[in-house]
Formats: sequence, structure tokens, C-alpha cells
Amino acid sequence: MGTSTTGYTAAEYGGVGVLVGPGRGAYPYANSLLVRGKSATLVIDPSLSLVTDAPPADLALVSHAHEDHIAGLGSYGDVPVHVHEDDLAALRSRAALIAGLGLPPDAADDVDQQLRDQFHVYGRPDAQGFDGGTEFDLGGRTVTAVHLPGHTAGHCGFLIEPDGFLFVADIDLTSFGPYYGDLGSSLTAFEASIRRCREIDARWYGTSHQKGVIDGATEFHRRLDAFATVAKQREAALLTYLHEPRTVEEIAEHRLVYRPHVTGPHVAPVERRTAVQHLERLVGEGLVVEVEAGRFRGV
Repeated sequence: MGTSTTGYTAAEYGGVGVLVGPGRGAYPYANSLLVRGKSATLVIDPSLSLVTDAPPADLALVSHAHEDHIAGLGSYGDVPVHVHEDDLAALRSRAALIAGLGLPPDAADDVDQQLRDQFHVYGRPDAQGFDGGTEFDLGGRTVTAVHLPGHTAGHCGFLIEPDGFLFVADIDLTSFGPYYGDLGSSLTAFEASIRRCREIDARWYGTSHQKGVIDGATEFHRRLDAFATVAKQREAALLTYLHEPRTVEEIAEHRLVYRPHVTGPHVAPVERRTAVQHLERLVGEGLVVEVEAGRFRGV
């Protein structure tokens, strides 16, 4: 995939600069933040558009260890970088990041090359971990980590005060819906994180991809509810498909997540892990039964 590694559009929200990647931050790009205080400047999620001409910063924070959120981290090689403890290993090591994707073994080499050559991911063994609630004081402006797991185990948002800006990262409000297909992902944790976002009152809500910045809690909640509904629609589609007994492999081939034209080594394992999480819940709720070993049917 040919991509430019320069160019972003900057927009200001109080003391928060949003650096919007090409295509409004659509993958492989993402939106980054630049937060300035009286004593320090902090960058959040330096993305592909920050590989060159990156604005200076004294500190880098990463919402989670996925390639599109760290592609520009090389521009900040001399500054401290922090990520939640649960994503620390993946940020420190490209091999650990790839392992967490849960891809077929024969795909690992190609993905390793893609992360290195397209996304400039080399690992940051110097990265430091933080816990949810950790506050970074920039002088007159603070950035507080809000642990929002589900997408990854360590996925975080950041609340920036006094501006009232909540960055929700890959709770991104897109029509694709929640992604919980990595080895460390969790549907139930993602849903809990969505509920947590509703509890945080902010003036602005910033996303990593395409939807940009939402002004006001009312509109944010409306979009958040629509985003959450996608997971419910997947579950409803699964129940419909289980009008007769199906195996996990059949469900994965039928697809709950990706459209038919999407290809790649990630598709089958993501579909499989997504199906298993929904199946486990539906079985627990008594809506699906295992009629014979490995075959499931709706009640």
C-alpha cells in the first residue's frame, strides 16, 4: 500500500492540538494530539503522518500498542514514551506486538516486514508503563490516563484538563464498530469501557479515526450508542445464522466482522475469536446450546 508519511491538518481545541491524518485519520493513518503546558509539551499517538515534520515534544503517550498509533514514534526517539502496563510488552517489542495479533504462523514474516517498512515499528525497549488514573502534569494543564480496555488489554483514553477534552482513541465511533479480535481483546471489557466513557463529562471528545472531534456530551452519547449497537447487531446476526447447528469455523467463514471483499491473514482468526466471544455469552444466557461437540444452535 502506497502511503505518504508527511502531512497532517492541525486543529486547536483549547490547549489541545489535534493533528488529523490524511483521510481524516483513516487507517493506516490515525489522529494524533499535541498538548502544550507551561512547562512541557506532550504528544499522544504519533501516527504515520508524523514520521517527518513532527512537532517537538518532551514526552510521548501511546493509547495502545497498534501499529497505526505508533508509526511516528521514531520521531520522538530521544523523549520518554509511556503506555499502559498491559500493552507495555507490545510497545517494547515488535515481535510481542505481532504475537498479540494472533495471526497464522506463516503470516508472521510478512506482517513483520509490513510493520517495519510501512509503519516504521522497531520497538521501544525504553518505554515505561503506567496505570489507569496516572496524571501527567505539563504545567497548568494535566493529562490523565483513563483505562478503557477491550480493544487491547491496555487501551487507554486521556482526559485533558482544564480544557475538558477526552481522547477516546479506538473507541472511534466509526460504522465498523468495536474491534475486539486480538488475543488480548475482550468484548465484555469493551462494552464496560463504552459505559465508562458515558460517565465522563467533557466538552470535546476526540477519536483516532475519521470521526474527528465531537462537540458536547449529547452528540457524543448518540454516536457512542450507535457504535455500541454494532456489536449487538453482530450478535443478532449470529443468532439468526444459528437456526441450524454450526461450528465455530462455519461461523467464522460466514463472517460477523468483515465484509466479503476484505482479505488477509488477519480475517479468519479475528472472525474466529469474535465468534467465540459472542457464542460464550449466548450460551451463558441460555440463548444458544451446544447440540453436539463443537456444534451450536440457537434455542
